[in-house]
Amino acid sequence: MIYIIDDFLDKELLNRVTNSLKDFKKVITKEKDFWTIKPSDKFVNYMVKRLCYEEDSDIKNILCFFRESKKDQDNDWRIHNDSHSAVYSAKPDRALVLFMSDNKSDNLNGTAFWEHNKYGDTFPKDSSEEEANRMLKKDANNLSKWRLKSVIGHKKNRLISYPCEYFHSKYPNEFINSRKVFVMFYTAKR
Repeated sequence: MIYIIDDFLDKELLNRVTNSLKDFKKVITKEKDFWTIKPSDKFVNYMVKRLCYEEDSDIKNILCFFRESKKDQDNDWRIHNDSHSAVYSAKPDRALVLFMSDNKSDNLNGTAFWEHNKYGDTFPKDSSEEEANRMLKKDANNLSKWRLKSVIGHKKNRLISYPCEYFHSKYPNEFINSRKVFVMFYTAKR
């Protein structure tokens, strides 16, 4: 299930956090370069507690960061799922995106969900790490392999949470102005 919560952070916290989002650092991985900032422990603890309340579950953060995309920085489609990755300390159940920046575009933008021409909406849970890696290398930027299903629009302070096996990407792939989001991968146990 995908769910959306608008006005997720109170205005004071949102302003304090967004004002601190300067000096994103380039992180180089095998598949792609990212520009990120590590969140404070206090903010991570707040997010975990809030998600525990919202989902009525025991939430465990696996990995989280602030991320920036803008012109000439992070402009691949990179359609993917988050259920298989060597960077996680444990396999997450869910992922979330919290839009931190203003929407400065008149065009549709946000988080897109896709259908793969072989697998459909979700990556099979029993699939291999090798197949996940192959898809990142071969299919992630090949739009002929995908059909756009939906885009949840960018709105500052909107939280989107979804199961990790869903295929998704930012939308569109390239932004002129800075797009800043908070991303978290987590487990949720009832």
